Amino acid sequence: MTASVDSKLFLQAKKSGMMDEGYAWIVTEGLSSLLDPVHSKAINSMEGVLGLRPFIPSSRKLQVSKLKSSIKGQNLFGLWAYDTVWAVAAAVEKAGMAHSGFTMSNTGENEVDIAALGTFEDGRKLLNALLNRTFDGVSGEFHLVKGQLQPSTFEIFNVVGKHERIIRYWTQTKGLQRDLNDNGNKAVNSKLKNPVWPGDNTINLPNNKFRIGIPVRNVFTEFINMENETDVNDEHKISRFSYEVFMVVLDVLEFSLPHKFIPFGKNGTIAGTYDEHLYKIKYQEYDAVVGDTTIVANRSTYVDFTLPYSESGVSMVVLVKDDEKKDFWIFLKPLSLDLWSTTSLVFILIGLVIWVLEHRINTEFRGPPEHQLGTIFWFSFSTLVFAHREKVVNNLSKFVLIIWIFVVLILTQSYTASLASMLTVKRLRPSFDDVQEIRKHGYFVGYQNNSFVKDLLMKQLRFSEDKLRPYNTPEEYNVALSKGEVAAIFDEIPYIKLFLNKYCSNFMMIGPTYRTGGFGFAFQQGSHWFLTCQVQF
Repeated sequence: MTASVDSKLFLQAKKSGMMDEGYAWIVTEGLSSLLDPVHSKAINSMEGVLGLRPFIPSSRKLQVSKLKSSIKGQNLFGLWAYDTVWAVAAAVEKAGMAHSGFTMSNTGENEVDIAALGTFEDGRKLLNALLNRTFDGVSGEFHLVKGQLQPSTFEIFNVVGKHERIIRYWTQTKGLQRDLNDNGNKAVNSKLKNPVWPGDNTINLPNNKFRIGIPVRNVFTEFINMENETDVNDEHKISRFSYEVFMVVLDVLEFSLPHKFIPFGKNGTIAGTYDEHLYKIKYQEYDAVVGDTTIVANRSTYVDFTLPYSESGVSMVVLVKDDEKKDFWIFLKPLSLDLWSTTSLVFILIGLVIWVLEHRINTEFRGPPEHQLGTIFWFSFSTLVFAHREKVVNNLSKFVLIIWIFVVLILTQSYTASLASMLTVKRLRPSFDDVQEIRKHGYFVGYQNNSFVKDLLMKQLRFSEDKLRPYNTPEEYNVALSKGEVAAIFDEIPYIKLFLNKYCSNFMMIGPTYRTGGFGFAFQQGSHWFLTCQVQF
């Protein structure tokens, strides 16, 4: 709106009681650049108004220019217009077009057809000279970016009484500052002036950084790691997967998000459970939690989670044992009892079939009954090592024998491979096959301390609390399983994989996987920051 309409607006707002305590008025750039609160008729109705406008530095040109006598009340657009005319004139002079002009064609005695104006041949040259023109004008540095004059600094003013005071400055590189010459001095910026709002009410202008909680642990640091040391900016050194994912999300935001990381714990020891960590968001001590935080149903009742950035789930890891006894009868184990029995019957059957087809025409299959019976067994079993000496003459017998020898070849090769594997490769199997077996025999089970897995074991898998033992590190997992303190360790799959990567030869992950929502970042419920990060995911 225009400045005149704006004055009427604040007069009506005053009459309507909307300039009292509890209200806030922020005037944006378009109006702030036109408005002069000190000389406005509605100045008595504008107590507590906050405004934002481009900053005009005090320059020598502004002091000695011909506008000096009329600078009082001059708005920013007038100064920009003055500098723009100066820039055009300087561009014309630089391009050597001071005496150029248009050729007009008259359509009548007293009329000029604007559309019939001739084309200015040096127009492109003039445009390039203008775009590249940079100088210090009365409004500050004159420099066009993509054809637009871009103010580099904004000032925030506050109407107090019949005066306006500048409470802060903002630059793209340094953000909010009390003084443009403080060079990023934190001590100076920590004492920023606070605005006076309508009703003579003083409320701190939000300057708090986004508070992000980080779990502090000296185990499973592959996901999140916060070191005790701090860097030169007094910020904690944070690294690893979860942190890097979050920083990538911040990088793709279209705006900056000032933030600070708050450790939950110290000296490598977390200050409580992950649920207690998330409760700090509910109680507004944190704005968000970044780390290896699992998305589960009960937590979603008091915080909002982003989409998961890593899959997860709960399973169990158990000790493995050698299932192979190196005894005399190991040569029988490549084939099961049923397969041995079936193979033996087929051997006898093949010998009988060959005898039936050959004994009438082949003298080698004749003789006393005991000789013929011996030939039946000898012939079929001798084919196992391809050592049969009896000659077959019947074509049908040859066909049966070809098929049988092919079967024997497959059988012997499979037997040889299985036996070689048993003799050379260690056969391992889990010490326990399922959860029911462990619970039935009343064995102890372990879980990661401060994890939600304890509730899952008690409520979903029905383990009594006295059968649960908490552990903190992969080394403790190894000792507890190796010494038989627990029958199994229940944990989330990402942690189990890290454990098995270190102790892969003695343990294995088995059993069903109890699915969870995966790892995600937590925010306050209804937070617009949550919605923004969710969009980036």
